[in-house]
Amino acid sequence: MNKATAPEKAAAQRLPVFQRFIDDLRAIWAAESETQTRMEKARPLLEKLVMNDELKARSSDWPSTEGGKNLLFYVDDELGFAINGVVRMPGRLGNVHDHANAWVLYGVLDGTESLERYDRVDDGSKPGYAEVKMSSVTTGSQGKVDLVPPYDIHAEQGGPTRSVAVILRSQRLGEGTVLQKGFDPKTNTVTERYGPKQIPYDLSA
Repeated sequence: MNKATAPEKAAAQRLPVFQRFIDDLRAIWAAESETQTRMEKARPLLEKLVMNDELKARSSDWPSTEGGKNLLFYVDDELGFAINGVVRMPGRLGNVHDHANAWVLYGVLDGTESLERYDRVDDGSKPGYAEVKMSSVTTGSQGKVDLVPPYDIHAEQGGPTRSVAVILRSQRLGEGTVLQKGFDPKTNTVTERYGPKQIPYDLSA
C-alpha cells in the first residue's frame, strides 16, 4: 500500500470546506493561464466560502492580525497562489497601499469593513512624493468580495465591531517577496515596503 504524501496528509486534515476551495482554485489555475481570468473566475468561489457558517464560526477564535500581520492559511507551491486571513479590531485604521504586481480578492467573512479606493494625481516624477485622492468608498459585510488589480491604491478600514476577511492572492506577499508601495495622504509621501508579516495558521478539521 502506498503511503500518503505530506500534501495528501495535509489535505485530508483540513477543514473540508476550505479544502474544496483549494481544489476548485487549482482546477481554475490548471484550466486558465491568464492571471486576471483566474482571479475573476475565483471570485464566486470566495464569495461562497465567506458565506459559509462553519468557517465564520471558526473565525471567532482566529487571533488578531494587528501590527502588520496576515494569517497564512495556504500557499500552493506548484501554482503560486496564496490564501490569507486578517482579523481587525473595532475601528482599526488601515494604511493606504498597493499590492505591486499581484492580483488580490478580498472577502469579508464577519463584521463590516470599508474599502477605500484612491487615484494618484501627481506624475510620479519626484522621488518619495505622491499625491493620492480618495475616489470611492464601499462598505462591505459578510459575503462582500472585492477584486483589487495590480498597483491599485486602496485601504481597508475596520468597522464598529471586530471584523474578519479571507484574502486570495495571485502570489504570496510578505517578507522578502515583492516590494509594495505605501502612501500617506496627509504628508504626500510614498515609501516602498514588503507586505504583512506572514503567520502560518492551520485550518484543520
